[in-house]
Amino acid sequence: MITRLHVGPRLSEAAIAAGTVYLAGQVPELHPDADIETQTREVLGHIDRLLAECGSSKQHLLSVQIFLADIVDIGRMNAVWDAWVVPGHTPPRATVQARLADPRWRIEVVVVARQVAV
Repeated sequence: MITRLHVGPRLSEAAIAAGTVYLAGQVPELHPDADIETQTREVLGHIDRLLAECGSSKQHLLSVQIFLADIVDIGRMNAVWDAWVVPGHTPPRATVQARLADPRWRIEVVVVARQVAV
């Protein structure tokens, strides 16, 4: 069985299958013109909220992919990430530079996590 949350015509924000949570790419919707730190905090907040809805949390991350519009932002993004991620629970992660769908976005994050509560 697959459970989908926040289903839209093009994508769902989350899907849960066999105890694994898959999130769509999370982007800065509230502050699309902000600096990388603000956008990163917003995106990580979206991830926290969606994981909680799915019965998971950042302590249960299995994999993270981070897409930056400009790799020069990696240091400042990492400072926000390091304050957010749970020590001892850092997930496998890839960070790459990519052209994002909205030129104002500086970051997009895709997460896979383990569901721990139903």
